[in-house]
Amino acid sequence: MRTSTDRARRAPLIAGVVGLAAGVAGSWIPSFWGDEAASVMSASRTWPELWRMLQVVDGVHGAYYAFLHLWIGLFGASEFSVRLPSAIAAGLLAAGTAVLAGRLGGPRLALTAGLVAALLPRTAVMAAEARSYAIGTALAVWLTVLLLALLERRRTPWLWAAYAVGSAAAVYVFLYLALLLVVHGVFVLLAHRARMRIWVGWAIGAAVLAAPIALLAAAERNQIGFLAHRDYITLQNVLALQWFDPVTAWPCGALIAIGAVAAWRARRLSPDRARLALLAGLWLLLPTAAILLASVTIAPMYTVRYLSFCTPAAAALIALGVHATAAWAARRVPVRAPLIGTAVLAVLLAAFVPNLVVQRAPYAKDGSDWREAAAYLRARAQPGDAVVYDARPKDSEAPRLIAAVYPSAVAGLRDPALLSSYRGRAGLWDRTRPNTALTAADLGGVAWLVERGPAAAASPDVRHLETLGYRIRSEHRVDVTTILRMTR
Repeated sequence: MRTSTDRARRAPLIAGVVGLAAGVAGSWIPSFWGDEAASVMSASRTWPELWRMLQVVDGVHGAYYAFLHLWIGLFGASEFSVRLPSAIAAGLLAAGTAVLAGRLGGPRLALTAGLVAALLPRTAVMAAEARSYAIGTALAVWLTVLLLALLERRRTPWLWAAYAVGSAAAVYVFLYLALLLVVHGVFVLLAHRARMRIWVGWAIGAAVLAAPIALLAAAERNQIGFLAHRDYITLQNVLALQWFDPVTAWPCGALIAIGAVAAWRARRLSPDRARLALLAGLWLLLPTAAILLASVTIAPMYTVRYLSFCTPAAAALIALGVHATAAWAARRVPVRAPLIGTAVLAVLLAAFVPNLVVQRAPYAKDGSDWREAAAYLRARAQPGDAVVYDARPKDSEAPRLIAAVYPSAVAGLRDPALLSSYRGRAGLWDRTRPNTALTAADLGGVAWLVERGPAAAASPDVRHLETLGYRIRSEHRVDVTTILRMTR
């Protein structure tokens, strides 16, 4: 016979396995894209090369790059390999969400919240992304679980020290996790005021430990200056795409509202669920409000991915909404609330699946088709042929990143525009000369042009080579990339 303790133990395990499986499934299918190229290129450097780079650029990502450097050394730099840590983290964040919800809401709520966290659209994105978002989110939820344990009964200073060190470490993994301390502080103030003094002391310790990365972030603030030229602050982004997709945003939003209101109205009967709703509500709202306010008053710093660490809070509130909806319906129809809740949850999880499938499509990463383009070059180009990469796109979309993330595809081919490889530079990217400076002597008899965007045959690179006497012999469009073979 199953006991509530058995169910409480199984819920995190089930949620974690589902989160891991959903993260791993098809993770090798999409091609690398620009953000992941930055991760792979940074982590593939030697330790001295990486240290030199971090002193100039991307220092705030140094902890993740160092971890990925060790990981690549053990398991290689394939799409599956470098995304696997994020899939593992997705399992951990789903399990942590189940533990968090279970502490304050019981085993049924734990399983609901954990499964929602495992399959939420935002989880689907970060679980198959070679960036630090999933790892940071897993740290966020488990630090919150630790905080609850510390608040609920007397604990030794060692556990408080672990909380402080963990909170600081989380900021090194992802800078915006500093906002989690704000969430925790407001929650302690509102729900555990008697523990406020001890929390403040250890939070100050965490802030001191995290101060170096905060100072480094201030020095590198111009790196996110590009956000000023992106229209990211929209209602759709803030209300829908931060954690959901356009299809599931409204039902999820409705469930969040239902869950929050129901928990508040029943706060005397179920004070723990009310505390969960308070914690999750603060976790959703405060970081979003802080980043939006700072973007408007200080400098642009908003994009939907930066709020990924709030995903467990969204899942917890959705779970409260599912259970509140089931309880309301059970009072009106002759069906037990658990059965209704299971049906509502099943429909919701099924609604998440199409997004998961889309996120595992070949061109899911911003349309990137680099792997297919690399395979085409590998199959057709001959050793000694020249490759000319379109220099018009921004660095993170530049076709020459194909050579960095799929080096075996261009082994033996010449890159006449390359002046110095990224590996020998302090910056992220290669240093090149303009393609218009290339001569027939640089190019040789055969040149392969890798162009991004439409009308590749009319690109400046093609026109320049035509003035040198080259003619297009073949043209192959992948998705956003076109490869042309030109001979003289």
